[in-house]
Amino acid sequence: MPEFHGRSAVVTGGAHGIGAAIAQTLVKSGLRVVVADLLDAEGTATAESIGPTALFRHLDVTDESGWRQVLDDAEANFGPLAVLVNNAGIVDFGRIESESPAMFRHVVDVNLFGAWLGMHLAARRLRANGDGVIVNISSTAGLVGYSGIAGYVASKWGLRGLTKAAALELGDAGIRVCSVHPGPIHTPMTAGFDASIASGQPLPRFGEPEEVAAMVGFIVTDATFSTGSEFVIDGGATAGMTLVAPAQAHGTW
Repeated sequence: MPEFHGRSAVVTGGAHGIGAAIAQTLVKSGLRVVVADLLDAEGTATAESIGPTALFRHLDVTDESGWRQVLDDAEANFGPLAVLVNNAGIVDFGRIESESPAMFRHVVDVNLFGAWLGMHLAARRLRANGDGVIVNISSTAGLVGYSGIAGYVASKWGLRGLTKAAALELGDAGIRVCSVHPGPIHTPMTAGFDASIASGQPLPRFGEPEEVAAMVGFIVTDATFSTGSEFVIDGGATAGMTLVAPAQAHGTW
């Protein structure tokens, strides 16, 4: 198990939901965490609820100077950077022919470019520090297609590929890079979703942020021979389709 005491982590989109749960989990592994988000009040409250091993910093993940300041603050307050979790993400609902070009670009900028920018700047620090872990929170939308959220799907598939490219480039420095692919999770982003969308899964329910956080914690502390890997936490949604044969059916397939 890596030794993280005296080292720092940054979690983007950390104000609530999955990001907040991840921050809380990483602190339990000995890391001290910067909760980074646009939501100042919620982010401050989350960091304060964790205690002195966490602090909040405002961050627009598409802003390079903001990233530099957050990484500087993480190392100045909590020690050499060890972990980056790119969790910040947004979704826009609209079909390809109706979604505006500006919104499509905005989704890709936040979900994909923002993660790349964080990796671009954090990787140099991790290399200098001798090792590290980068976890990119993708989605089942980075494994299969979904109708009506093309920008989100494109960005999450891109994040999956970016993870693999980074794993190849950074492995020689002892830096592991993995992606996590949640299915429907109870978060503010899914607050308006009908629970029936999970009814066809082998585990017919929404997941909880703490379940995703536990997966991230495993990747950071225990999955020490995994890099470029995809960790799926979706209630079995992407496993395939359950075929229910008619009661009177006979014969072979």
